[in-house]
Amino acid sequence: MSAFPSRRTTAVGVAAVVALGVIAVPAHARADRGTPPPLPQVPASVETPSLFDDEAGGNANADDPAIWRNAQDPDRSLVIATAKEGGLRVYDLDGRQVQSLPAPPPPGAGHKPGRFNNVDLVTGLRFPGGHHDVAVVSDRGSDRLRVYRIDPGRPTAPLVDVTDKTAAPPVFSADQDEIDDQRTAYGLAAYTDRRSGRSFAVTSRRHGTELALAELRPTAGGKVGYRTVRTTALPATFTLPDGTPWSPCGEPGELPQVEGMVVDPDTGDLYAGQEDVGIWKLDADLRSPARLIEKVRSFGVPGTWNPQTEECDAGADPGFGGRHVSADVEGLTIWRDPKHPRHGGYLLASSQGDDTFAVFDRENGNAYVRGFRVAAGTGPGAPDGSQECDGAAVTSAPLGRRFPEGLLVVQDGRNTPVTAGPDGETRTDTDFKFVDLGRLKRAARL
Repeated sequence: MSAFPSRRTTAVGVAAVVALGVIAVPAHARADRGTPPPLPQVPASVETPSLFDDEAGGNANADDPAIWRNAQDPDRSLVIATAKEGGLRVYDLDGRQVQSLPAPPPPGAGHKPGRFNNVDLVTGLRFPGGHHDVAVVSDRGSDRLRVYRIDPGRPTAPLVDVTDKTAAPPVFSADQDEIDDQRTAYGLAAYTDRRSGRSFAVTSRRHGTELALAELRPTAGGKVGYRTVRTTALPATFTLPDGTPWSPCGEPGELPQVEGMVVDPDTGDLYAGQEDVGIWKLDADLRSPARLIEKVRSFGVPGTWNPQTEECDAGADPGFGGRHVSADVEGLTIWRDPKHPRHGGYLLASSQGDDTFAVFDRENGNAYVRGFRVAAGTGPGAPDGSQECDGAAVTSAPLGRRFPEGLLVVQDGRNTPVTAGPDGETRTDTDFKFVDLGRLKRAARL
């Protein structure tokens, strides 16, 4: 059993039914949804430099952020973020780049290079010589985890690669051929078991429904390896209330994958966003049945893969979907109430399909609270908002003068104004937006 205290009230029988893919839809989800009221908007305060996903830009593509708080000097806290084939970026609280670390090169001709997908933090990982904060990264290109020690004494190069390459095996793949197929480590969430003090990372599999639990294991010389403890899989097929079997439409051979994940540090609950399905909740140690606590709006909509357009042709909506999240469901992050950190606060989810964020009550059965948008700032040179958001991270801890009430960082998948390349074509431009948590609380009445 998990070493976290449990506050679950759902019957085991219901959880087991959902884990088998049989979905009961409450009456409110089948009712006429109507036109929702406009969502509150909160402006971005800061943006990071553009990342360009082309050869000139080093094939860098912003994806997932994590916020590291410098307890000794909160003004010098950092945002650590993935840039896919572009590796890692480290930013200060003004959005300035502090450090750039490359992803590993391909192991040989014809093989895939490293591609850093998601990142999360472990505070106080136990090393033989003491405790250190580390950033853990899913390397989708090589199907491995990478670990970086955070050294605040190195202000221009705070991340140090401490991955023990002799103890970092592929997470899902049997050999390099499977790695090159890229059904590899994708989403990631890290946590420390409060009872044992052992630290873990949960990873998801690209184009699959599997989740894997890996224990982080410091080794000789200040390095870190890992071992897989167990795996589980979420459903790929569901039985709708009218008895119809349904699977999300996708390219043949690809199953509905999970990317956005987060572990509640107080309860040990893992929230996993299955992009075209919804948000699942289960124990972080992967021992419990999974419960689907929120469905995307398109849940149950039939679709047929069109090889000409390489997209799905959707059929009529039978009305079995959720009300608050539009596929893909992406970045998940826990907002702890600073006054009641173990009992209050919210789960935030990126609703990528409509450029919004959904807020769920962390204490009250994950009930939906409201949504909001990250909008453009005001004034000359102000950042634009966030569209097509992948990853998100939040902290309610004060971060010095710049963000005294905390910070939300979100990926912007369509940064503007657009930039043209030498050929006149628009470059793929992504970055990260920083949102003052105090302004968000007031704008969204949270």
